[in-house]
Amino acid sequence: MSAKVADKIATAVIYIVSALIVLILAGLLGYIIIRGLGHISFHFLTSEPQTIKAGGGIGPQLFNSIFLLVLTLIITIPLGIGAGIYMSEYSKPGRLTDSIRLVVEVLSSFPSIVIGLFGLLVIVNLFGFGFSLFSGALALTVFNLPLMVRITEQSLRGVPREQKEASLALGLSRWKTITSVMMPIAMPTIVTGTILASGRVFGEAAALLFTAGMSSPRLDFTNWNPLSPFSPLNPFRPAETLAVHIWKINSEGLAPDAGEIAAGASAVLLIMVLLFNFAARWFGRRLHRKFTATK
Repeated sequence: MSAKVADKIATAVIYIVSALIVLILAGLLGYIIIRGLGHISFHFLTSEPQTIKAGGGIGPQLFNSIFLLVLTLIITIPLGIGAGIYMSEYSKPGRLTDSIRLVVEVLSSFPSIVIGLFGLLVIVNLFGFGFSLFSGALALTVFNLPLMVRITEQSLRGVPREQKEASLALGLSRWKTITSVMMPIAMPTIVTGTILASGRVFGEAAALLFTAGMSSPRLDFTNWNPLSPFSPLNPFRPAETLAVHIWKINSEGLAPDAGEIAAGASAVLLIMVLLFNFAARWFGRRLHRKFTATK
């Protein structure tokens, strides 16, 4: 068999496998969205769930998921970017650097249920935060922190060496070079990675079962006092997220329309993750064009 024939056969196999993967993914996404789209309405998105009656919604769970995302990013972004800058610009080859890289790799491969049990023992019980949004955010930080560190480090290492050396040659300090020269170039990649990592917050359930809890107090959306146990802005209250709510309905739902609620909630969750992915690509391209002056 000639090299050209072998190349054509290999290329055809790659295209077939790629098309098969896309078709499977499109079929799965289409099935979930079409199955649940008919149950989505304004009332469904804003009303409270019902335990044994039909007609419940996902309003508190949807709000809890968004609030948890914000809390997680507030904790993850400074730690991840700071650690990435250290690993890229300040760390020296040695045992300490190798140990940090090993810890990052180990954390990124931990099963979510293990992180949940760790959060239950340490965050919920030892530190006394209880089942709360804050406990869930700390547990999810363990998931997103390795990704943020790697993204920041790789994006900074991708900055052309000539630009860094030119900045230092002009007399700028290392920190000023990082913040004024390197970070603007690396920012599109960092922002894109941050938004993509946010999708994991929406879909995570196992770790939140043991940290954020499986129930929510009756929230008063007119009470904006963050210290009130019934305020939606209180980060130290139990909070059932949308992913946990889907699992709970499918496993122990008593409402006569539990299947429809689970289908609608699954479609909402999937649509939110897709929107985050599309927003990441669009926002990353916009920032890249802005900082690099390309069209």
